[in-house]
Amino acid sequence: MANKVYGILNSNVHPVSGGDTYEAADHDEESFLKEVISPIYQVLLKEVKRSKGGKASHSRWRNYDDLNEYFWSDRCFRLGWPMDPKADFFRHSEDVIQPATERDNQATAGKTKPETNFVEDQTKPKTNFVEVRTFLHLYRSFNRMWIFFILSFQVMLIIAWSPSRSLAAFFDANIFRRVLSIFVTYSFLNFLQATLDIILAWNTWKNLTFNQILRNILKFAVALVWAVVLPIGYFSSLQNSTTGFAKFFSSLAWDWMNRSFYNYAVLLYLIPNSVSVVLLCLPPLRRCIERSNRISFLMWWAQPKTFVGRGMDADIFSLLKYTAFWIMVLICKLAFSFYVEILPLVGPTKLIMETPIDKLQWHELFPNGTYNVGIVIAIWAPIVLVYFMDVQIWFAIFSTLFGAIYGAFSRLGEIRTLGMLRFKFQAVPLGFNRCLLPLAKKDLDSKIKASNFVGPPQLLRQKNLLHWKTIAEFSQVWNEFIYSMRMEDLISNRDRDLLLVPYSSGVSVVQWPPFLLASKIPIALDMAKDFKGKDDDYLFRKITSDDYMHSAVIECYETLRDIIYALLEDESDRMILRNICYEVEQSIEQNRFINRFKMSELPQLSEKLKKFLKFLLAERDYFSEPLIINALQNIMEIIMQDIMVDGLKILEGAHHAQYGKIEQRFERLAFQLTLNKSWKEKVVRLHLLLTVKESAIDVPQNLEARRRITFFANSLFMNMPKAPKVQNMLSFSVLTPYFKEDVLYSEDELKKENKDGISTLFYLQKIYPDEWTNFLERIKDVIKESKEENREKEKMDFIRHWVSYRGQTLARTVRGMMYYKQALELQCFLEFADDEAIFDGYRNFEIFEDHKVFKDRAQALANLKFTYVVSCQVYGNQKKSDDARDRSCYINILNLMLTYPSLRVAYIDEREEKINGKSQKLYYSVLVKGGEKLDEEIYRIKLPGSPIDIGEGTPENQNHAIIFTRGEALQTIDMNQDNYFEEAFKMRNVLEEFLQPQHSQRKPTILGLREHIFTGRSVRL
Repeated sequence: MANKVYGILNSNVHPVSGGDTYEAADHDEESFLKEVISPIYQVLLKEVKRSKGGKASHSRWRNYDDLNEYFWSDRCFRLGWPMDPKADFFRHSEDVIQPATERDNQATAGKTKPETNFVEDQTKPKTNFVEVRTFLHLYRSFNRMWIFFILSFQVMLIIAWSPSRSLAAFFDANIFRRVLSIFVTYSFLNFLQATLDIILAWNTWKNLTFNQILRNILKFAVALVWAVVLPIGYFSSLQNSTTGFAKFFSSLAWDWMNRSFYNYAVLLYLIPNSVSVVLLCLPPLRRCIERSNRISFLMWWAQPKTFVGRGMDADIFSLLKYTAFWIMVLICKLAFSFYVEILPLVGPTKLIMETPIDKLQWHELFPNGTYNVGIVIAIWAPIVLVYFMDVQIWFAIFSTLFGAIYGAFSRLGEIRTLGMLRFKFQAVPLGFNRCLLPLAKKDLDSKIKASNFVGPPQLLRQKNLLHWKTIAEFSQVWNEFIYSMRMEDLISNRDRDLLLVPYSSGVSVVQWPPFLLASKIPIALDMAKDFKGKDDDYLFRKITSDDYMHSAVIECYETLRDIIYALLEDESDRMILRNICYEVEQSIEQNRFINRFKMSELPQLSEKLKKFLKFLLAERDYFSEPLIINALQNIMEIIMQDIMVDGLKILEGAHHAQYGKIEQRFERLAFQLTLNKSWKEKVVRLHLLLTVKESAIDVPQNLEARRRITFFANSLFMNMPKAPKVQNMLSFSVLTPYFKEDVLYSEDELKKENKDGISTLFYLQKIYPDEWTNFLERIKDVIKESKEENREKEKMDFIRHWVSYRGQTLARTVRGMMYYKQALELQCFLEFADDEAIFDGYRNFEIFEDHKVFKDRAQALANLKFTYVVSCQVYGNQKKSDDARDRSCYINILNLMLTYPSLRVAYIDEREEKINGKSQKLYYSVLVKGGEKLDEEIYRIKLPGSPIDIGEGTPENQNHAIIFTRGEALQTIDMNQDNYFEEAFKMRNVLEEFLQPQHSQRKPTILGLREHIFTGRSVRL
């Protein structure tokens, strides 16, 4: 084949057999399909038919593994190029010797004798492995484990049977000579292994190479020789009683002529094992030998062709850790077995063996018995069984201990509860900045170093700006995380408001989520009201000792000032407010705040503020301007008359002020601000700070929301690859196979009752009562804004989606996977947007014309980096079907493509076409996307036949669609899976695992991720 390909490239080649110059023939568009793909497809198809639906023996037909292995060997070059249809690869068992027909003989009369169409009437053998189902695999597959435990048991039994019954007996000459008998046992066990290797692999022998057959025969012969030589040598050495442990090793150098034959046989027998130990301890030497052609004999002898671990050695440090772990496990296991299981049983066993059988009480059960062997076996059988099984217990114990230690050092479980989250939430933005932002620390250090050339005030401002930007970037991701849980109805509107972090504001402190600040303002008010001292410092120290309380007090003051100031339209009213704030700030600076303000009236002011904010947040039908004006006037009256000592002086100093007529002030308010989203968010947050008390400790109440929040926060403290920039990350695709499963539950399916009279909707309402309440709260405003005649239909559509997102449906999987694109768009925004856009907020950048360019760029880059393909095998048939369920699935899949423009659907299209006047069924792989109202075809690839006929449904459903995926990585997701936004944000960190060499050797090609059972509570659906 290599020569022919070379000739095609050079347009001049002579076949090996001689002949004319080879010229590449002209090929049409389907030549590769006809000459390469179709012949291989026919081989697969005939092998599948030979399997008889999986009922035939595995040794009678070739599967994917056998055919793939053929192309991984040099035998594939025998196919030639173009491929020779007479090659042995294309042989099939149904092909027989076909003699030339009479017409063929007449046509060839007078010519040379035609070649006989001879095809061997035998099944093409499998390549290297044929499954033989037998319990002997328990020994063959774990032979080293069995050998170790059997030999260890023999050694412990010999020592326990010695007179001293202690480990010191090992150094006794006679006992040591008995211990050496383990090599006889070892030879028998190796002989058993070699015999099983031949017997259980007998069906593959007709396809093995000469070297492989020679290896198996030599293995068997060597094992047989040792099984004969070692027993003979051992029994002959028993005549020499001068051999001992110390003498054997001390006099070996100068007394070698007096050594017994058995000792030298053992040394020679252990040479291969010693070489294996050396290669295990020196992975570089092992890799060098594996790649070497000159020293390949060692690997040829030690590793069969089916060995797949070549070049996968761990580094020395990992090897030492792994070895040390198992040494400790085995030491504890063997010590326990010796002192607890074997040693206590030796004494009773000796007593039973020495006792005459006629004195035993149970002798009547065995009247013809002359030995006590049966009794001994009955006693030792449970002990032997426990001996071979209890290593699992020791492994579990040590795995737990080492896992706990390793998890502690890896900071696994750093945050396990909401209480721990509240305690460490201040470190969460820093962990986010370290793990999920690209090159954050490097950029931060470079900016700080650059700022060292400027003065201290500018340096402080730059550091503060970087700090605020870090908080703002974290708030974008955190808030999108919270919004995603709200859209999934895991949290209510109140929980959402308590968990959100403001993007930016005019306050001078970090604005933490309100659930962290629960009860801080009421507690601070009580502390101030009950404070009896005259020194401001003591009160302020008590408040500032709690970081959250300190932030809440300052934020509450500054936010209230900004809200009222923006609401006032009269300049004289604004001047009064400025004077009040000036007096407050000056009193704090001069440490005379307690002397200038009456702390006992603060609770009264708090109650008035709650009413005022409640009126501002009232819905449109209950909004009352007079109530707001009256509440604001009451607030200002309390501040200036009840709280401030000299409050009336401020009022008198204002223009046109009149004593005792405060109600005439603060009447001109900018009520249009209540329609401003960002201003209203400040009002909501201030209202929460004043009203939320101990109830916020349990926010969120939903257990799933709690699990997700704590898991995400905890992951930020763990080690993970650094996140690259979006434009530098690996592009990836997600592939999901789909057949005829549910896409979206219909109204009839929701209301259909089972034999107990329970419908699906009723069942979900009962197991998710809080989520159902949150759902009704979420759709209330949406339904209210829709037209009267469409409200019921829209509500039912919302309910269908709510139920479908809690079952094993395609709609749930698609929604979860599309979180990848949303996360990428947010990451692009954080990288491309300037400081102004970031402080304005991710959800607000569409309002500003200057920021829309960031959205377009983010969407374009996200589309380049992420592709989602759903392989809907029968989508084409469902599209043409008249069945109600098929049509429903087609419409639902189409709606998914229209909802998610980035979604792609691949399917197998069957068509009847006429070729040369004959009707034939042709198959195509088709990729479509959502258009304006219908799907639009993107690609169409002709197939050699139905891909489902040559394998299992799900794998082949994926295989035909893989060609439509893009990028360097591919994630396969089952139809019953889901995803989270916060976990999708870590995808570029995950992809970095493919670029990091493992154990300093090679980069990984397959990455396994922990799977979560998303439908655990609703699995009955």
